[in-house]
Amino acid sequence: MPKPELEFFDPSEIPSQGVGGIQGLSEQILSLDETSGDYTRLLRFEPGTDTTPMGALTHDFWEEVWIIEGSIYDITLQREFTAGMYACRPPGMPHGPWRSPDGCRTVEFRRYERE
Repeated sequence: MPKPELEFFDPSEIPSQGVGGIQGLSEQILSLDETSGDYTRLLRFEPGTDTTPMGALTHDFWEEVWIIEGSIYDITLQREFTAGMYACRPPGMPHGPWRSPDGCRTVEFRRYERE
């Protein structure tokens, strides 16, 4: 089944869950296609979050990310990314790890390749 049909709602009603065992990193899944694994989520970095233990990441899916508040610092690239910035990552593109001294919130879209 594709992602569910949802009219406007308050995302704060969705419980957040930790991500990757990283202190201060949490997600709220806004919509999910259980069959494909495609999803839309909010990802929150609390102030001081450091994803170094996860190392650089690569995925087998497309990932689009829009920073909606705060900033993250890419340790590998030695570059800060701030609210309003956008990324589109194809499968296999390395990114991170990240630090967020002051906190950050992103909205992310995951999509797997279709054959």
